[in-house]
Amino acid sequence: MTFAERLIAYEDSLNDTDDAIADYLRQHRGELERLSIQKLAATLYTVPNTLVRFAKKLHYTGFAELKVALRAEYDAPAGRVEVPINIQKTLEMLDEGQMAAVARRLKRARRVYFYGIGNTNPFCETMAHYLKCTGKTAESFDYRHDMYYSADHAEPGDLVFVISVSGEIDQLIKAVQMAKARGAYCVSLTSLCRNTLAQMADCRLYCYTQKMEIEGYEVSDRVPVMLVLRKLAEQYWALFDPPIGPPVK
Repeated sequence: MTFAERLIAYEDSLNDTDDAIADYLRQHRGELERLSIQKLAATLYTVPNTLVRFAKKLHYTGFAELKVALRAEYDAPAGRVEVPINIQKTLEMLDEGQMAAVARRLKRARRVYFYGIGNTNPFCETMAHYLKCTGKTAESFDYRHDMYYSADHAEPGDLVFVISVSGEIDQLIKAVQMAKARGAYCVSLTSLCRNTLAQMADCRLYCYTQKMEIEGYEVSDRVPVMLVLRKLAEQYWALFDPPIGPPVK
């Protein structure tokens, strides 16, 4: 992942000091190579250990790796995003601890509702099927009004899992608002960007994909979406005794 992508993926662990460090690094990335960690810390009115902790929060091994990575990004030419890169970056940003926590939430939930519109709705159907085979009450919805009805009748103990590449679909935003008002827990899966659905969710999952159109047709890569969902399903199945499905690697 790039520096900017890591800031989004791990933003929940960052504090105000980290945000100030991130802003400075974005604005001065071309100058970092000649700055020591001590000089940079003094410029930011902080201490070197704070910079090291900041780098590790972004899952770099340390501040030295962060500097090298930023320099490489600064020097690298912009290129077209290819499917293998989407998969690679999605795998990089998967947090096994977070995925396990979501899997436990799914297992504890009284009912699970999967919300998606258009191209993402088949993923909702697949996930509902993955949970139903364990006896879980899980539903996806072909019609908007059925989705709204489920949201309006959600209760504490229910879980809403919303899937949207953009995170800005009005119908999904409305459904999530309704369900959360009724006390449901919300998990979002969106592309790696700041978006409304991710901000509304109690737990945010991300995949790496970018919008692509050909002759007006939306042909964005959806493989990363399924990759995250399959990994999550395998984590969920592993919670049963004996475990269901293939072993989690």
